[in-house]
Amino acid sequence: MTLRLLVNGEDRVSRSDAMTPLIDVLRDEFHLTGAKPVCREGFCGACTVLLDDEPVMSCLLPCGLTRGRAIRTVEDLSSGGMLSDLQTAMVDHDAVQCGMCFPGMLMTLTSVLSRHPAPSRDDIRAALSGNLCRCTGYERIVDAALSLSSAAVAR
Repeated sequence: MTLRLLVNGEDRVSRSDAMTPLIDVLRDEFHLTGAKPVCREGFCGACTVLLDDEPVMSCLLPCGLTRGRAIRTVEDLSSGGMLSDLQTAMVDHDAVQCGMCFPGMLMTLTSVLSRHPAPSRDDIRAALSGNLCRCTGYERIVDAALSLSSAAVAR
């Protein structure tokens, strides 16, 4: 079967069965390895990508359900070798730990910040509730995201 997918703004063709998890297509066929297949049960969030700008667990999503929809992976956040503002904020706040969960967190936060330019600390915490990390207490991650909120920028 041939599936046409829109990944990071590019038309891509997959030969996978429509029921193949999206994460497998992204990693194995398209060599986009940012999303991590950690739990493969949808509870850790390490495989989070954006589907039409909404965070989804790519380990649970059959690739056939993504036809005609925009898929965005962590590889799309930087451009021309320059980190996105969110990635830079994470570095500046020393929020990056081992990196296993981090791509999923970045995608979740990218979605939150694009939909809610002035999220509260509780908004960010709630958004990250589907992204599990064993290395951190999340505070530096939340602080980094808050530093990009329009409320913080206006101060």
